[in-house]
Amino acid sequence: MTRRIHLIAASLLIGACSTTPPAPDISAPLPPAPEVRFDGPAPQLASVLIPNVPHIHQKPDFCGEAATEMYLRAKGVAVDQDAVFGVSGMDPARGMGATTKEMSQALTSLGFDVGRVWYSVKAAEAQNEMESRFRELHDDLGRGIPSIVCTHFDESPNTTEHFRLILGYDQAKDEVIYSDPALDNGGYMRMPRSRFLRLWPLPYRSDDWTVIRLRLAGQPVKPTQPATNGFSPADYAQHVMALKPMMRSGQTVVIEPPFVVVGDETPERVRAHAAGTVRWAVEHLKKDFFVNDPKRILTIWLFGGAASYEEAVRRTFHDSPDTPYGFYSSEHHALVMNIATGGGTLVHEIVHPFVEANVPDCPAWMNEGLGSLFEQAGERNGHIIGLTNWRLGGLQRAIKRGVVPSFHTLTHTTNRQFYSEDPGTNYAQSRYLFYYLQEQGRLVDFWKTYLVDRTKDPSGYTTLTKVLGEKDLDVFKKRWEAEVLRLSFP
Repeated sequence: MTRRIHLIAASLLIGACSTTPPAPDISAPLPPAPEVRFDGPAPQLASVLIPNVPHIHQKPDFCGEAATEMYLRAKGVAVDQDAVFGVSGMDPARGMGATTKEMSQALTSLGFDVGRVWYSVKAAEAQNEMESRFRELHDDLGRGIPSIVCTHFDESPNTTEHFRLILGYDQAKDEVIYSDPALDNGGYMRMPRSRFLRLWPLPYRSDDWTVIRLRLAGQPVKPTQPATNGFSPADYAQHVMALKPMMRSGQTVVIEPPFVVVGDETPERVRAHAAGTVRWAVEHLKKDFFVNDPKRILTIWLFGGAASYEEAVRRTFHDSPDTPYGFYSSEHHALVMNIATGGGTLVHEIVHPFVEANVPDCPAWMNEGLGSLFEQAGERNGHIIGLTNWRLGGLQRAIKRGVVPSFHTLTHTTNRQFYSEDPGTNYAQSRYLFYYLQEQGRLVDFWKTYLVDRTKDPSGYTTLTKVLGEKDLDVFKKRWEAEVLRLSFP
């Protein structure tokens, strides 16, 4: 089923780039910029500038990636910030841009000699040590080598870490010339060298600061891009970033293409659901039924009980669930599940976005019939199969009362009629029609034939008669009902 829900917009992230060995806690507030003043006379350093580097505006938290793309473009290498993230090795489930460790890996993969990256600066000797670090940076600029540095974004109390591309120095004004990927028109900006030297060190310890610089020496090359199945690592990372305002502490994120799974159970259980249910269902459904993946990344929210499920739907989606099990919202790209009720509903709902991607105008009886079939699923000879389930009892009682509609009526219901005027048998009748086709070895044939013929047979009724080899489905219905009455659950 589908529900209307409302998502909270994600905020723009500037960046968190430190991750030094040993890595600091990047979730903790960043200490303010050091208060040491670097306002002595300008050093006797020549003015220098690396020209003609285009400015690139970063995607959220991709400051290092965008800074890299700027210089790659200047060198004629067609690699964008998404591709830089892709070769960094950064886990997209973390929902952030590449940190220094991964940026160093990406730049090395791109052919750069980054040199020494992390420096330790003693606070008591900061004046001299920071001047030395700046002279090294300036010497590289003189050789035509820019640097990506990790700095405080500004002096505010809640500032973030941020990668900037350093392109020059103006001796007359004692200013550093840089491009800032976070700002519109952020190319070839300037700041006093004294301010730069305050923003550059990251004081994770009061007596021992960290200084980060990535040299862009050498001739970059276009790397072999890792194979992606539809969406890139950068796409998944950006998707996870957008989810963060909706997430609670302790939730685990797992990338399971084409889904991002977010769960509030233990990490081990969330990963088990992702691999054992989501991956298994996707692989088996695609084997027999679906060629196309959904055209967008979808989020699967898994909650470990009724209380957290209901609270999350109200808090995050500003709505109340009308099912204790879970639902799919096409409008908001989300599957929301109370996984404590079992994985059956999850498999059912996974079917719907695949149907949407492969058969956009699929009639409800077929969409829900296939989804319902696999809400109690197993495997036979490497293929997914539906098993009998809780819907059987109600259907058998309806058959005995003689109130199950004809198959012509079922297949010609509109979506509104199927969902809003259901006599109580629509889901079960559709499910057990598909179950019958499955047990006769005709379900995949029916599905594939419908895909070919659906423009001239949108209801699927004619395809059904052809695959069944039946001229009169009312006669067939009597045999089908007899078969259904012989089934049992559990």
